[in-house]
Amino acid sequence: MIAHLIRFVLTQRLMVMVCALGLSAAGAWAFLQLPIDAFPDVSSPQVVVIVKAPGMAPLEVERRITRLIEVEVNGIEKQTVLRSLTKYALASIIIDFEEGTDIYWARQQVSERLNQVWSSLPAGVEAGLAPITTPLGEAYMFMVEGEGHSNIELRGLLDWVIRPRLLSVEGVAEVNALGGEVRSYHVIPDPDALLAVGLNIADLEKALENNNRNAGGDRVVRNNEVLLVRTVGQIESDEDIRNITVATRDGQPIHIKDLASVSIGSLTRYGGVTKNGEGEFVEGIVLNRMGANASKTIAGIKAVLKEMEKSLPAGVKIVPFYDRTDLVNSAIGTVKTALLAALVLVMIVLIVFLGYMRGAITVTAILPLSILLTFIPMYLGGVSANLMSLGGLAIAIGVLVDPAVVVVENIQTHLARRLKGVDPLHIVYRAVLEVAQPVVSGTLIIIVVFLPLLSLSGLEGKLFSPLALTITLALAVSMVIALTVIPVLASFLMQGGPTKENTLIAKLKGIHRPMVAFSLKHRKMAVLFSVLLLAGALTLYPFIGKEFMPVLDEGMTVVIVEKLPSISLERSLEIDGDIQRALMSLPEIEGVAARMGSDEERLDPMGLYQTDNFLLTKARSEWTVDGPAALEIKVREILDQFPGIVYAFTQPIDMRVSEMLSGVRAALAVKLYGEDLALLEETSKKIEALVAEIPGSVDLVRTPITGQRYLEVRPRSEIMSRFGINTEDINRLISTAVGGRVVTEVQEGVRRTPVLLRYPETMRNSAEAIGNILVETPTGNKVLLSLLADIVEVDGPVQVIHEGVLRQVVIQTNLEGRDIVGFVDEIRAAIDEKITLPPGFFVAFGGQFENQQRAAKRLAIVVPIAIMLIFLFLFTTFNSIRQAGLIILNIPFAMIGGIVALFFSGLYLSVPASVGFIALFGMAIMNGIVMVSYFNQLREEGLGLQDAVLQGAERRLRPVLMTAITTGLGLIPLLLATGPGSELQKPLAVVVIGGLVTSTLLTLILLPTLYAWFEAGSESKRMGKVRPPLSPPR
Repeated sequence: MIAHLIRFVLTQRLMVMVCALGLSAAGAWAFLQLPIDAFPDVSSPQVVVIVKAPGMAPLEVERRITRLIEVEVNGIEKQTVLRSLTKYALASIIIDFEEGTDIYWARQQVSERLNQVWSSLPAGVEAGLAPITTPLGEAYMFMVEGEGHSNIELRGLLDWVIRPRLLSVEGVAEVNALGGEVRSYHVIPDPDALLAVGLNIADLEKALENNNRNAGGDRVVRNNEVLLVRTVGQIESDEDIRNITVATRDGQPIHIKDLASVSIGSLTRYGGVTKNGEGEFVEGIVLNRMGANASKTIAGIKAVLKEMEKSLPAGVKIVPFYDRTDLVNSAIGTVKTALLAALVLVMIVLIVFLGYMRGAITVTAILPLSILLTFIPMYLGGVSANLMSLGGLAIAIGVLVDPAVVVVENIQTHLARRLKGVDPLHIVYRAVLEVAQPVVSGTLIIIVVFLPLLSLSGLEGKLFSPLALTITLALAVSMVIALTVIPVLASFLMQGGPTKENTLIAKLKGIHRPMVAFSLKHRKMAVLFSVLLLAGALTLYPFIGKEFMPVLDEGMTVVIVEKLPSISLERSLEIDGDIQRALMSLPEIEGVAARMGSDEERLDPMGLYQTDNFLLTKARSEWTVDGPAALEIKVREILDQFPGIVYAFTQPIDMRVSEMLSGVRAALAVKLYGEDLALLEETSKKIEALVAEIPGSVDLVRTPITGQRYLEVRPRSEIMSRFGINTEDINRLISTAVGGRVVTEVQEGVRRTPVLLRYPETMRNSAEAIGNILVETPTGNKVLLSLLADIVEVDGPVQVIHEGVLRQVVIQTNLEGRDIVGFVDEIRAAIDEKITLPPGFFVAFGGQFENQQRAAKRLAIVVPIAIMLIFLFLFTTFNSIRQAGLIILNIPFAMIGGIVALFFSGLYLSVPASVGFIALFGMAIMNGIVMVSYFNQLREEGLGLQDAVLQGAERRLRPVLMTAITTGLGLIPLLLATGPGSELQKPLAVVVIGGLVTSTLLTLILLPTLYAWFEAGSESKRMGKVRPPLSPPR
């Protein structure tokens, strides 16, 4: 079949070239249609239930809301993770589903379960599902700034002008507004005025609710004309509020203005936004919808914001500070640079080894053709262009030329030896046919090696499956091109090529042939030396640290700062400003944008004690320190000057990925499970102290349980019963008078302004003031609250965290100079030795460690499967267990270089490094196939074993060296790259380059020796005589 294909393309050369050009154009078009992002979307389908329970303490929310919802949603089909966070007045329940689950189906399942719970939830509770986005959905962040405009005005612009326009952009799931103040009408009762006319705050609430409605009265027919009847009673201004009638006394109306003041204020704030230590700002965060093209979404956002600038009030401007397309461009730029550099290096190698520019051009043509044609199945399969998928092309660039190298090198060799009068097309045909089988076999083996990577699950699967898929597609395309387009190009470009051997190759052959001869003569010594090299490499393996993934440099640092849990909003903002002003003293820092606490919708349920500081740095050329690590040291020195805070370093995407995987924002999470909160607190502090003592721990943070101060109103049931007052009366009074109740809304055009009813500050700012609030009895008498209830100040929980319906505390830490597996081993040993866990308590490890363990287990299956598939393919190709075993010996000897390179580079064994080893196996096998196939061919042509080995090793020296060097040099740009995402490619490149060095040397020297040894028996039978000196090894 292959012979017919080669004959067809050489007789239809014009058609082949036209088809190649047409498909290249189609590939270029397909590339322009690909969705572009920095990384593959690593998030799982996730549904988040947000419940707002005003005034309820964490333990009450946990008992009356969180537990009910968890019991109901636990066990939904395809559910993988159930976590919850319960805080004051808030519960956030997170349900993750299996990869590939339709998000709308998942939300429907959750909604159906929740419908059975709503009726059991306390009155006043609001609940709903978070927008359809992912933990990585924060695509664009900006500030709304304007001199002469208050933060209330700026927040109103964001909420009612900017946000609605952005929501209309395709791909936007939500626009989260933070900072500033949400405008509201404040109705502040005068208790004395209410007392004087015998009214209470409940009367004001009822009046506000009943005097803000329009109604319809059907229609009236008059002289063949219809008049629609309606009443207009809706509030339109603060003056309307003041004029609402509450009651009448002696025929005189009593209005709200007689009983309360009405003013413009703001709703209760759950957080704030600061910038550069210059005070408070208003921030917008645009969330990308799950599955939407982030680049197109951001482009649409920018277009809308640019258009809106013209219509904004004078002086108002929108200032972006986080744009994910910056990371996208940097990451894609890293890959593009690597591709171009690799292309140049490969071209140089081809010219040097072929000694013929036309031959080098012919080989190099396979690169643009393979890359462009690969984009077609990527487009059809919905694969996005990102660091990993395009990185697959960068990694494979050296391998992509290998089939063409073997084909063109053989064509050049045959053309150099051609006889006069022989048709060059016939020579090209014979040359291509001669190497077609090893080219197909070698390429298919590399493809087979990468196929098991498609079975990886979790984060590693989402990252490396696109890489493996792209490499597989590109290799398949390059194999077809090598047997179709390359022979046609060679027939046009390589006629009349050099007839003399390349000087460099001649010199290399002069060195190589004696080495092979010596190895054949002293085969036991050669084998022993190789085995000792392998043993030496294996002794280094235990000293190589293990981790899940290298840390990616996203180009932006986020410093998470935590203060005392009971801190006030004002004091928290003050500390944030002090920190920012100190950080701005560093010449490398251009700005600091910080968000503290949560927004009103509670989509990101942070506390007032938590702040995310986004460090905006200047161009690296303006830095006075040597790199990010040195800058981090300077930042740490500043932060250490602030007592009472703890901090941790992370990055925008890394932070969200870690939070998605384990609920924390650090590399390692030590999770302590147990039901007793006091014991959880006590035991977690002991574990925290142990972790702090282990070298390599940085950014150590323990999620707080206690530390929040509460002012509890504890009703005295016996006394209340004497006055005919029940607990609900007290609860409602405290909720409205102290907490404030949004009674209604004023519709002002498109804006809706809430109306908040609450007692004045002086009547609710202390235990004594609250105790002086008057409570009305059913008989109309007034009783002090302090007579009906005890008002005490107590300590209570800040939050309660659940995972799988179990309570937990998390001690989170980042690592510095340590591998995560060795670090966890030390923690385990320390806990077992020094801490006795209470009954029912247990410890688990999450974060990157959990991912590393899962990936290691999967790779322990994938790697043997890959080797088994290679062996089966080799056996099918050579129909010989002996020769299949011989070639597969390249794998352990390739590992020598990979292990040594990993050890001396100081890198850890991670998922990228493991993928590098898998790729290396296939690359090492390919050269073995080229060599052994030619040995067999020469023997079939009548050469004896020794002559076939010596002559075959010499003739295959150039293609073996060229394939190995082009593959290795193709990875050099990735090895030296410093841009975002290069950290993922570097371990892979180190392993492959190191492994190619040893596997190539052993292929050129040891493989011929082993082949002669292994095939000695078959040679004796073939020659009809016995040759005792050469016997297979035992």
